[in-house]
Amino acid sequence: MKRTTEKNLMVFSGRANTELAKAVAEGLGTQLVPMQAYDFANSETYVRYDESVRGCDAFVIQSHTAPVNQWIMEQLIMVDALKRASAKRITVVAPFYGYARQDKKSRGREPISARLVADMFKTACANRLMAVDLHTDQIQGFFDGPVDHLQALPVITDYVAKKYGDENLAVVSPDAGRIKVAEAWSKRLNGAPLAFIHKTRDVTRPNQSVANRVVGSVEGRTCLLVDDMIDSGGTICHAADALMNAGAVSVVIASTHAIFSDPAVERLANSVAREVIVTDTLPITDEKKFDKLTVLSIAPLLSQAIREVFEDGSVTSMFDEME
Repeated sequence: MKRTTEKNLMVFSGRANTELAKAVAEGLGTQLVPMQAYDFANSETYVRYDESVRGCDAFVIQSHTAPVNQWIMEQLIMVDALKRASAKRITVVAPFYGYARQDKKSRGREPISARLVADMFKTACANRLMAVDLHTDQIQGFFDGPVDHLQALPVITDYVAKKYGDENLAVVSPDAGRIKVAEAWSKRLNGAPLAFIHKTRDVTRPNQSVANRVVGSVEGRTCLLVDDMIDSGGTICHAADALMNAGAVSVVIASTHAIFSDPAVERLANSVAREVIVTDTLPITDEKKFDKLTVLSIAPLLSQAIREVFEDGSVTSMFDEME
């Protein structure tokens, strides 16, 4: 007996960022698979899918927003349920990958938690991992399987070029370690000059750094201050102040992941920044929105990447022009 098996794409969403998942499914011309998900009185998570997933190509979307541990665990349980229900291939889609900042040991007796998270997904029998703007590229090597590292750069730079393209721009990295990312920005913005903030950080005090000085010429320019995430907002706001003190005309902050832990919203709203541009890789509630905040949708990028994976196409080709 011979039979040609048809591929069946199914998209699943945890409860952390359902609006983004719905937009991704809509971009694929499908709907989220209905499921039951709730917490027991002792906070244990239960998941069950309402229809058969046998033989499907499953994409499980979950943003690791606060409380991070709960949503990572829910995604792990969703993967396990798919495995036990005979899904053919399981792709974990984590627009924001939790614990990404714990990607190395800065001091003795520390964990490498980003690797642990990757190991847990592999143990749960995920076949593939997809994420947007990992904190460091090396995290791709933590997962023992294919990793699709998507970049929000085209989404954000297209917006920036349209709004600020006729101004005298400079691309600024908040630290020396992200100069490579700033170079990619510069390439997409007609070779805008680069600068970076020299800063110091005490590894024993998280979310705190000191912006010492600006390296590069920013005087008389609109500075695009680019980073992968904004957590408490202290680092990026101090960097914006340093740029204005160095003679910048204005500062535009752009970041992929809007974590916005307290007191980030207050700091950003009262900062010298002209505009704060982020994507919706993480849910942004009404309480976290303020007048100069612009939220761009990452859903079209995720939909395109999922389609390429499902159709055995090339995810890399989506970003070829950036190389």
